[in-house]
Amino acid sequence: MPYRLTVLGTGYLGATHAASMAELGFEVLGLDIDAAKIERLRNGELPIHEPGLQEVLRRNLDSGRLRFTTSFEEAAEFGDVHFVCVGTPQKKGENAADVSYLDAVVESLAPYLTRECLVVGKSTVPVGTAQRLADKLVRLAPAGPLVELAWNPEFLREGFAVHDTLHPDRIVLGVTSDKAEKILRDLYSPLGDVPVIVTDLPTSELVKSAANAFLATKISFINAMAEVCESAHADVQQLSLALSYDERIGGKFLNPGLGFGGGCLPKDIRAFMARAGELGADQALTFLREVDEINMRRRARMVDLARDLAGGSFHGCTVGVLGAAFKPNSDDIRDSPALDVAVTIGQQGGQVTIYDPVALDNARRAHPELSYGSSAMDAARGANVVLLLTEWQEFIDLDPEALGAVVSTRKIVDGRNALDAETWRAAGWHYRALGRP
Repeated sequence: MPYRLTVLGTGYLGATHAASMAELGFEVLGLDIDAAKIERLRNGELPIHEPGLQEVLRRNLDSGRLRFTTSFEEAAEFGDVHFVCVGTPQKKGENAADVSYLDAVVESLAPYLTRECLVVGKSTVPVGTAQRLADKLVRLAPAGPLVELAWNPEFLREGFAVHDTLHPDRIVLGVTSDKAEKILRDLYSPLGDVPVIVTDLPTSELVKSAANAFLATKISFINAMAEVCESAHADVQQLSLALSYDERIGGKFLNPGLGFGGGCLPKDIRAFMARAGELGADQALTFLREVDEINMRRRARMVDLARDLAGGSFHGCTVGVLGAAFKPNSDDIRDSPALDVAVTIGQQGGQVTIYDPVALDNARRAHPELSYGSSAMDAARGANVVLLLTEWQEFIDLDPEALGAVVSTRKIVDGRNALDAETWRAAGWHYRALGRP
């Protein structure tokens, strides 16, 4: 008989995984302790903005393959495989990851596990967490050793989460038995010929941490080169292009600009450093401190560039900000470089007006002290300086003449190196960008 699945936690990862597994034909029950969120999901409404996900959610609600609950007892009775998809945020005041949500899920589910089942962690965790949770499950579950734990890290990119779930570039299975491996291979067999890496629990936990650390390092590397280029009066865009043709390096994520943010990369590299320290391997990851610092310096440099264009001070200056989300195709403002820059300028006396195609409500809730526009033109109206901070396509496609007609002075700082500098300069704009003359 086919496996029945539960997905515990219906945030960004959980909502995507639940809807996508139902799309593959499985019966799926999603669980969350937030009753209001569950009610919205039952009505086909998403708590997040993710292209394509709402259609998949509604299609599978209508088919009956996907349901939602707040009951751990119902989930335990329903599921043969339980996917744990809760968050692991950064602890307040330190670098380490807060895994309390994972422990809470295990402690809530385990007392109802009275038969053989597989619990599968998908969250990004400090290495060693999986074995600890596996021991806890056996200790707390009535079924004892019949309850097994595996780790199957997620590799989703916000804005492409449905595609990345249904068309993954690899699947990592951290397992302790052949049976667990077979179950997970069966579950993912509808995806077709995808590379599967079978490993132990600690290695599976490290894969996501290592991938994020490498990605963050590559982004910070090109931004470090931007710092050198600014001092040497060189052009980091041309430098990046030249590097991209080297097949050992490649051009992906070699885009100089404002750096990374969001709910994953910043907190994950900090948690990786913290865990390495606990294991006595902290020297191996000391370079990640500089990766983090380079990334944060780009935000300060963006503020400096904007202040220079404003004449040395933001007092009495109107600043139009294009972008609030940490990246395009998302409404996620967690650790958003764009919002961080906007808030800093506001604190330094600037009159800031922000526009973002989908993250405006989240930004307004987080920072009601700032002003918000209904369009790019609205945000830029009367501005002394315009900042492009999130590279939404609609911003890249802006007509410099049309935007120039509504601003006070034609000055723009391109925080993402997304615009064609010559086109904007030809339209009379004073164009500046990170890492460029």
